[in-house]
Amino acid sequence: MKLPFLFAACLIGSLSAGLCGSAPIRVLVWDEQQPQQKTAYGDRFLGETIADFLRQRPGLVVRATSMNSPGQGLEPASLDQADVLIWWGHLRHQEVLDANAELVARRVMDGKLALIALHSAHWAKPFVRLMQERSKSDALAQIPRSQRATARWEFTNAQPIGRGVKPDTALTPSLTALGDGAWRVVLPQCVFPSWRADGEPGRMTTLAPRHPIAVGLPKHWDVKHTEMYNEPFHVPPPDLVVFEEKWDKGEHFRSGCVWKVGRGRVFYFRPGHETFPVYQQREPLQVLENAARWLGKK
Repeated sequence: MKLPFLFAACLIGSLSAGLCGSAPIRVLVWDEQQPQQKTAYGDRFLGETIADFLRQRPGLVVRATSMNSPGQGLEPASLDQADVLIWWGHLRHQEVLDANAELVARRVMDGKLALIALHSAHWAKPFVRLMQERSKSDALAQIPRSQRATARWEFTNAQPIGRGVKPDTALTPSLTALGDGAWRVVLPQCVFPSWRADGEPGRMTTLAPRHPIAVGLPKHWDVKHTEMYNEPFHVPPPDLVVFEEKWDKGEHFRSGCVWKVGRGRVFYFRPGHETFPVYQQREPLQVLENAARWLGKK
């Protein structure tokens, strides 16, 4: 009598990987560990809070690391033991070594690792690199097929981190024909024109309720206390927008976006802020669990 239940449980992924006969999904949570996080997370760091939650979920093997760990927590041996990397960065983006960011980006593009970038990780070096690579592949797909093999490329805006945009700034990435087989790509700024850290609720709408990242989430739900980001978000068009977020003062944002980059995937989830306990709320934690399971699926 127990076998049908066990079979059904394996189908919906609610039983441990060992019982279902598949390998567990290995999750690495990376956090730059701002001291301010402890005001919202009970003398804990944000990354530790996320890791503690995910460790309690069946079928996940979870480790936590940080900027302060040996090798900035991004040593090749550590990355080799991860299927999914969850990244929280805010004020110390430039301290991440370019070589370490490249290790992450290359593993994602090779299909060996998936990246979940949270909130202000829109300027995390690995996320920026991956958005740049996606912009390049999008640009190639936009030019006539007959010109792709011989096209000459000029890439600008290679160092966007820390530089803001205004509401009327030309949207990036962008593609311009220079003539004579040459093309210019302005790489994405990976930022947005305005934000407001007042803790007002974000009104979330689940746009893709059938997607695995949205499992268990209602059509409408609130992030109770969060920072506001306002469109336009200067990134390549996502393959899918899972969640949209709005605020009572009229702002809106694509708050859950998925891209394929090379052979790997990137998921950006917007809610957060180091002084608001977003990752003590059930719904955002459910999103992270769902995303880890989907992205890390063998």
